[in-house]
Amino acid sequence: MRRFLSMSLAVLFLAAFPCAAQQILPQSFAGWTRTGTPAISVYPMKSEQPIMNEYGYLSSDSDRFARNSEALEVAAHRMKDASGAYGLYSFLRTPDMARADVTEHSSMSPGRALILVGNLVLDVQGKDLRTHVAELRELIAAVQPHAQEGPLPTLWEHLPEKKIVEGSDRYVLGPQTLNQLFPGGLGDSMSFPAGAEAEIAHYRVEGRDVTLLLADFPTPQLAEDTLAALQKRFNVNGSNAAANSPALFAKRSLTLVAIVSGAPSQTEANTLLDQVHSGTVLTWNEPSFQFKEPSIEVMVVGAFIGTGAICGFTLVAGLAFGGFRLFIKRLMPGKIFDRSAQLQVLQLGLSSKPINAEDFYASPGPPLPKVQQVDENLPDRIALRIFR
Repeated sequence: MRRFLSMSLAVLFLAAFPCAAQQILPQSFAGWTRTGTPAISVYPMKSEQPIMNEYGYLSSDSDRFARNSEALEVAAHRMKDASGAYGLYSFLRTPDMARADVTEHSSMSPGRALILVGNLVLDVQGKDLRTHVAELRELIAAVQPHAQEGPLPTLWEHLPEKKIVEGSDRYVLGPQTLNQLFPGGLGDSMSFPAGAEAEIAHYRVEGRDVTLLLADFPTPQLAEDTLAALQKRFNVNGSNAAANSPALFAKRSLTLVAIVSGAPSQTEANTLLDQVHSGTVLTWNEPSFQFKEPSIEVMVVGAFIGTGAICGFTLVAGLAFGGFRLFIKRLMPGKIFDRSAQLQVLQLGLSSKPINAEDFYASPGPPLPKVQQVDENLPDRIALRIFR
């Protein structure tokens, strides 16, 4: 019995350890205290389970916080990375939620606040939340150690700014989310498993609500193939009028594919499509050099002047060297130049006659010892070396 009790306690401890490790929300902040048992669920809302999976949902920590007679419902959703958290943040945001100054990515209405913190999305519901901004910042500081920072999507930067409905942009990472936000059922044809991502926004064009879908693909080839597949399956740019789908207007720019829904004609759709561009813009700011070939007269005159300058330099250098040599010979005769008695001449032995230094220098000093005469009738030494 005692052994069974010990095993039961160990199992309960191991089962409770993952829940404690996944707890995100603090026990209290700014005077607000948790009132119930931490409710850590796998999915916050079962109806949104597929969409949450597309954004990389991992877990949630939710509870009620109370202070005096006030209450706050707080939920912290943990995603796989910051991009998925940004997508969930944009999906949960409603049109009545204006941008707040709690964090860089935060939205708030009188009764609800959405806050992006790394790979966490805080969903706070209560009364008159605009008066609790300082307290929400303390909540953010408490959950910050549990968040993982990472790069956020930049696809929204390619959205046209003119006539956009404020707060209508949504970041999409899967087909089911796209089918819920964009008409036509294009989700399964957008190559999301291959790494595509999309951004959706609403615009007011000529008094109409027009929806723009901006999809980014890993390569231009994949973007081109996807657009060709859409034109075969749906009524894109009038390619398939018999298709049971609304009229869509599309344009590809390198890896981007822009699709407009709700526009009555191509002209109105082009007001948005023409503003979508993709690519790198290079700016050359360095000074440029422009070569100008001189005239033939300038080149001939320059050649004569250059030749004269070289000849003049040669003449001056020769006179200077000769004058210096004569000056040294007069100042110190026989000490630097014309030293035949101390001169050694390297001989190559190409002939039978030895080289005599007196042949090169005439010195007033004592004559050199005579070299033994060589019989001219003897054969040449070079010939002997060759035919030896």
